[in-house]
Amino acid sequence: MKAFESLNVEIKEGIYWLTLNRPEARNALDAKMLEEIDTALVEAEADEDVRVIIIQGAGGKSFAAGADIKQLNTRKPLEALIPGMQGLYQKLENSKKVTIAAVNGYALGGGCELALACDIRIATNKAKLGLPELNLGIIPGAGGTQRLARIVGKGRALDMILTGKIIDGEEAERIGLVTYFVSEDELTSKVESIAGDILKKGPVAIQLAKFAVHKGYDIDEGTAMWIEKLSQAVAFGTEDKDEGTKAFIEKRKAEFKNR
Repeated sequence: MKAFESLNVEIKEGIYWLTLNRPEARNALDAKMLEEIDTALVEAEADEDVRVIIIQGAGGKSFAAGADIKQLNTRKPLEALIPGMQGLYQKLENSKKVTIAAVNGYALGGGCELALACDIRIATNKAKLGLPELNLGIIPGAGGTQRLARIVGKGRALDMILTGKIIDGEEAERIGLVTYFVSEDELTSKVESIAGDILKKGPVAIQLAKFAVHKGYDIDEGTAMWIEKLSQAVAFGTEDKDEGTKAFIEKRKAEFKNR
């Protein structure tokens, strides 16, 4: 496993724990951290034993407070056209693994967009989420204008983006921005419980389900249904399907092989 400067990484029982580790800077996403997140995702993606990636922030005060403003201040127009943070978050969204954001403390700007790119978001009573980029004379540029609208609806997304409001974890759950709202003390157990449920499922089926949801979401329903049907056809041809159905019939735990 690669050693990182801005991250702590631990692999345990099929879970890749990725901890953003710049607590002195509220885990602000500078160029170095983004480069290391990219490297960590490649590492996790290549490890067949890893089934779930959990992203969290060190220090207990921030998940990720956004982009490093000092670095942002020097950016030139054409730099916005490189893949950058947006490309990294697309890589995260398209991961074969299930991704979970454990949001405790501030998740602002690029930090909120990082959480939005994950499959499941869990927020605590200390969570504060928002996209305040307009205060800096820029817009959310790492998928925030698109993912937030798709998750909470256009009206709520416009309200959050145009006013720059920051909401707490309870409000985030109410509008659907996060999937679960828990106390800070319950966060680890909730994350582990959800990850444990996922680890029991067929890994190929998980990849196909994610693909069908993501690729079918923004297209017409008829085409999306064909994506679902073709994904199911692939699932029907796997050893895991044979094992899963056989285990159910035999009333035992399935031993999936990811093939």
